[in-house]
Amino acid sequence: MVRADADLAFLPLGGTGEIGMNLNLYRCGGSWLAVDCGIGFGGSEHPEVDVMMPDPGFIADRRDRLVGLVITHAHEDHVGAVAHLWRSLRCPVYVTPFTAAVLRRKLAEVQLLNEVPVRVVPPGGSFELAPFSLQFIRMTHSIPEAQSLVIRTPAGTVLHTGDWKLDPDPLIGPRSDEAALAKLGEEGVLALICDSTNAMVEGHSGSEADVRRSLSALIRSLSGRVAVTSFASNVARLESIAMAARDAGRTVAVVGRSLRNIDAAARECGYLAGIPPFVSEDDANDIPDDRLLILVTGSQGEPRSALARIALDQHPRIELGEGDTVVFSSRVIPGNERAIGTVQDNLVRRGVRLMSERDHMIHVSGHPARDELRRLYRLVKPPMVVPVHGEWRHLSAHAELAQEAGIASVLLEDGDILNLAPGTIEVIDSAPVGRLVLDGNRLVPLTGGVMGARRRMLFNGVAIASVAVDEGGRLRGRPRVAVPGLFDADDPETNRIADELGDTIADLPAAVRRDDALLLEASKTALRRVLGRRLQKRPLVDVHLLRV
Repeated sequence: MVRADADLAFLPLGGTGEIGMNLNLYRCGGSWLAVDCGIGFGGSEHPEVDVMMPDPGFIADRRDRLVGLVITHAHEDHVGAVAHLWRSLRCPVYVTPFTAAVLRRKLAEVQLLNEVPVRVVPPGGSFELAPFSLQFIRMTHSIPEAQSLVIRTPAGTVLHTGDWKLDPDPLIGPRSDEAALAKLGEEGVLALICDSTNAMVEGHSGSEADVRRSLSALIRSLSGRVAVTSFASNVARLESIAMAARDAGRTVAVVGRSLRNIDAAARECGYLAGIPPFVSEDDANDIPDDRLLILVTGSQGEPRSALARIALDQHPRIELGEGDTVVFSSRVIPGNERAIGTVQDNLVRRGVRLMSERDHMIHVSGHPARDELRRLYRLVKPPMVVPVHGEWRHLSAHAELAQEAGIASVLLEDGDILNLAPGTIEVIDSAPVGRLVLDGNRLVPLTGGVMGARRRMLFNGVAIASVAVDEGGRLRGRPRVAVPGLFDADDPETNRIADELGDTIADLPAAVRRDDALLLEASKTALRRVLGRRLQKRPLVDVHLLRV
């Protein structure tokens, strides 16, 4: 029953106005619910970054009122940050069986497996996290057990779709539960919080069944070694590749850690039951080339992926060359074009033939195109659509599509607090947001001093000088200068820089030379000026001062 005095608000901390890093919050009364907790990648915008994630500081400060974290599915941009951010949240995590299998492997890697309370909910199941009454609705996506989340509260009901599509033949798992969606539409919702990734794509996203048929015919036509790269988490695609290999008389070898982990999680949950165990990369070279299919990670050109190393002939066990074929059964995620192009160029240089979705039916998206969004509107009948999970062009296209269907919409960005009830649905406040970078085994702010220095070093280089002076501030020998990334170690220009730095220090007033703090700052300024004149750059500089 909806209470007139109850309140409900929505707050995205990540994933709205960007692809990846999904972290969403719902507030009812004084309680909070988190939905998804994912990572993103640096890409060309942040070349100094591998993995980043939303800053959970806002909800970490309120974690005594955080009733739980619900994960809609096991993709990295929805579950990948749990292992890194859970210590800030300290709440139970609610997942389906397959997502639990994936998450537990991640938690084990950071020694959190026995600490995080993982609560398994069956697909389509319901559970209570008062004041939130929650229900999963089965959806099709490019990974098993994707769920939309119905959030019922005293203030009203919201449907948070997660990632989804309407695939008539998804191959693994059931089709999206349109009957449950229609029933929800009859019940009534305040708003639809909805995936926008393909809101610019007219028509339908396509079916995995079509990809399976095409892959089978394609693999049979090839000779030599065949490598197929795809998104590791697409278990239906892995099954299709394995079946295509079987039809062509080929044995499948799995190369890449993420593929091995997904394979193990899928089999643990009863998926891939009809597929023989894949052989390891250690055994791949014992199989004749025309009888081998290599399932390999690296479809997005990740520099340290197995495919990138194979393309450079740097993989310890797998080689590809003249007469071999690599099939890219995946799409290009925006921002990865250059990285993928580099890998593909390196493969072609080695004589490898490439095949991709541009010339073969070997990939379909896991996200809804415009016809599927229209169908969801008709089923759920929302009075308001809130586009999420997309960059601004995707969100805007989604809002326009909703308005064409006669549905109101509101555009948000990370940090906007959207009032859902009571009264008008509108942005009423904002919360602080940010991004954290995974740097080894620690988290540092993207906009902080550490990553700022990293960016400066990346583009402008670094210069380090060692200066020895006596108690009166007189130089004891020539300063030593190292400028990695700016000059070669044996470049005579380095000595000239050191001499000029020494001359500048020697000319400083005696009072400055006797004061460590003043001398250190003056030496840094001098080094910046010397390098600026020679390079027209402003590298990061540091000076080590030794008083003897």
